[in-house]
Order: sequence, then structure tokens, then C-alpha cells
Amino acid sequence: MQLEALAKLNAARRDRKAAIVVTDLSADKVEVILEGDAVPDPLGEEVAKAFRSGKAGTVELQGRSFFLNVHLPPPRIVVIGAVHISQALARLAPVAGYDLTIIDPRTAFATEERFDGVELIADWPEDVLKDRPLDAYTALAAVTHDPKIDDFPLSEALKAGCFYVGALGSRKTHSKRVERLKELGRTDNEIGRIAAPIGLDIGAASPAEIALATLAQIVQAFRRRDLVAAG
Repeated sequence: MQLEALAKLNAARRDRKAAIVVTDLSADKVEVILEGDAVPDPLGEEVAKAFRSGKAGTVELQGRSFFLNVHLPPPRIVVIGAVHISQALARLAPVAGYDLTIIDPRTAFATEERFDGVELIADWPEDVLKDRPLDAYTALAAVTHDPKIDDFPLSEALKAGCFYVGALGSRKTHSKRVERLKELGRTDNEIGRIAAPIGLDIGAASPAEIALATLAQIVQAFRRRDLVAAG
């Protein structure tokens, strides 16, 4: 790979940005395309498909062969709240290929005994997210039922363009949450992205079923996500 292309790819990895290395097999030419770069069709359509699927492959376009090697940042889940749903989600997420972090300032809940082998941070989200900002390849699930803990990370997730933002609670609870998020500066369009009640509607009743429904909704959101806009 050309040094310029390699440097661009390494910078994308460092910044948790998606990139595709496009090799024109007929001309032995290599180009690195970042998510959001303007690419004319028909190659642009194939690039968009590859960004969503994450799968490498060869495409034939107008008599030329292109190999698309996709490099996506590892998708991750940040859970706000060390509750029973989080315990189940922590077991399920790695199976689907997602890294998972749990944040909860309540030390009575955020214990190693309850979350053995899980990345658990017993601190306020406001403090944690200063050093570990959210991004477009992060899913955020807020499950504490406590506005003092949930509201700030929900607002930050919407501002950061997280591919999934979900919150536990009834529709009545969510209507109050909407007003609070507006006070934090979020718009109606942004707030409309929140999955609330959280998870796909599978009739989930137990914490494990809610965790399963939430993970399924996260996977769906990732595979159907809007790509980052150019510029």
C-alpha cells in the first residue's frame, strides 16, 4: 500500500472513523475512502453498501474490477446503569461482537461481584465521558430510571451522533424526559432518535428478555444506520 494511503488509514483507525481501501485491480491503484467522502456512482453505491455491511469483496463496475477492504471501528455499547438488564446485556454483547462498558456512580450497584469480567466504571457519566467521548460507532443504553444519571449521557449521545440511543421507561416517563432534554439544548429531531421504551417489541418481561430485545435493536440500528455526511 502506498505510504500516503497507509497514513490516511492509520489516522482513521486512531480517530475511530470508518475507511475503505479501494484497489483498482485493473490499474493497480489504491485509494482510501473515509465514511462521508463524496464518491460518484456506481462506485459510491457499492462503497455505501460496504460501509453498512462491514464486509470486504470485489465488485465489477463498467468493465473494471475493484477490491473493497473495509475497516470499521469496533462498535461498542455504553450502558448507563449497573442493573439486572445490564448484567444480561454484558453476557450477550460479546457474542454479537460488541465491546461493552457500564457506567454507574452508585457503588452499591456497580460492584465487581455483580459484574465480574465486565468493564465497569463507578463514576458519574459527566466525568467519565470527558475522557472517553461517545462517537458514531457507539450505542448508548440508559437504564437507571434516574434523570440525574441518565439525562446527561443521553444528551451527549444525541449530540455525538451515536448510531443507537435507547432509554428504559414508559411513554409517560419518556415524555418528561423529552422536556428535560430540550432544556439541555437537544432538538425535537435529535430526541426523536431515542428508542423509548428501549428494545424491539418482542413482549419482553424479564431483565434477560429486555437485554435481548435491546441488543437486537442495537444490531438493527447498526446495520441500517445512516452513514456520516460528507464534510
